[in-house]
Amino acid sequence: MTMMKIKPFRGTHDLFPEERLKHLNVEQYARFITSLYGFKEIATPIFEYLDVFVHTLGDTSDVVNKEMFTFNDRHDDMLALRPEGTAGVMRAVLSHKLQHTAPHKYLYIGPMFRYERPQAGRTRQFHQVGVEHIGEANPLSDAEIIACGHRFLESLKIDGDVTLEINTLGDTDSRNKYREALISFLEKYKNDLSEDSLKRLEKIRYAFLILKIRRIKKL
Repeated sequence: MTMMKIKPFRGTHDLFPEERLKHLNVEQYARFITSLYGFKEIATPIFEYLDVFVHTLGDTSDVVNKEMFTFNDRHDDMLALRPEGTAGVMRAVLSHKLQHTAPHKYLYIGPMFRYERPQAGRTRQFHQVGVEHIGEANPLSDAEIIACGHRFLESLKIDGDVTLEINTLGDTDSRNKYREALISFLEKYKNDLSEDSLKRLEKIRYAFLILKIRRIKKL
């Protein structure tokens, strides 16, 4: 007879009252600061259909390929513990047809799960605070989120230890040009790529081919 394992699963840990109070303190600051900017809290399930994350994150991402806790339920549906918060929020908006009444401003708080190698500052269950500004294609919305985030970190008195880095994914045309250039570049070094990189290259090439076919059909 095997003995029951009483240790927490690797990459997770218990929150005793003192540490849990610190978590609650962060959550309270998050709720207060984001409310000043008009964000309202939303709560989504900690697991979703796997497709929710595959379609949102892309099937070539490391999160989808390596870092998700996935399982089949009794009806053989493929499910996944959420690795991040955005996908579930967007699924909720679409499920309830709230896109027709956008814009919406949401705050989410809760545990996320990634099956990656535990190390300092990285665990398999972690807690995350995030905001989503949906249906407002305006640079001022991005600026507002940055200002909100800075004020939140300022309230925790850790803003001095944080560096803001701004990046952009570009528009559809520039992303397609980048993808085409990336495929051409990697093709030259195909024999030097790892097995994972080759699989990713094939998926990127296939996705780009589908985009081309759709563009031609529209024309």
